[in-house]
Amino acid sequence: MKYGRTIYLLTLTLCFNAACSGTSAQSTTQQTTQPQQNASPANSNATTTTNQTTAGKQLRTPDVVYVPTPDEVVDAMLTVAKVGKGDVLYDLGSGDGRIPIKAAQKYNVARGTGIDINPERIKEAEANLKTAGVGDRVRFLNEDLFEANFSDATVVTLYLLPALNLKLLPKLLNDLKPGTRIVSHAFDMGSWKPEQTLDVNGRTVYFWTIPAKGTPAYAAASAASGGGGASSQN
Repeated sequence: MKYGRTIYLLTLTLCFNAACSGTSAQSTTQQTTQPQQNASPANSNATTTTNQTTAGKQLRTPDVVYVPTPDEVVDAMLTVAKVGKGDVLYDLGSGDGRIPIKAAQKYNVARGTGIDINPERIKEAEANLKTAGVGDRVRFLNEDLFEANFSDATVVTLYLLPALNLKLLPKLLNDLKPGTRIVSHAFDMGSWKPEQTLDVNGRTVYFWTIPAKGTPAYAAASAASGGGGASSQN
């Protein structure tokens, strides 16, 4: 009897400790209320909380707080890039998945991939994908966009921040094939001048194509990136 009581108390203690550990380890989740449509992605350093959910392991603190791109801007981005059948589209920082999903639904891309560091956003995107009716042409990856492999892209879409665009630019120049189309909502690439700039109800969309290495256009893009794209020149 004494032995059984000891086991019982030990079990209660272990359960109590586990519950306490789970409570103390739980981080404050990111607010998921949809922001106002005239907002822009905020630098996540402005908050002191990180996002840990059951959807997967948080790779690191996200660089921006997710703000959805309005549907009319999504259409403008995909239209200016002439997205269509045969394209392979990557949305870097894909949020709820609306850009890859619409690219498959309306523009008939061969494959759309959304990459997001936040597992909660991936969970949300996959829920939206289930009702989208696009089969297996769209997928979402819980990865760090600065480390992800998207070298097979023919179109890359962005809604980041100016500093993040410039940080990403060397990877775009090094990894992507000449002619790959880049579209950014709201933010440019510093001194790398866009080929087209659109105004969509007060929102700006920028469009570039990756230039061939060794050309003046590539040199200009590399200079905008701080020279980070020049290392792979032949």
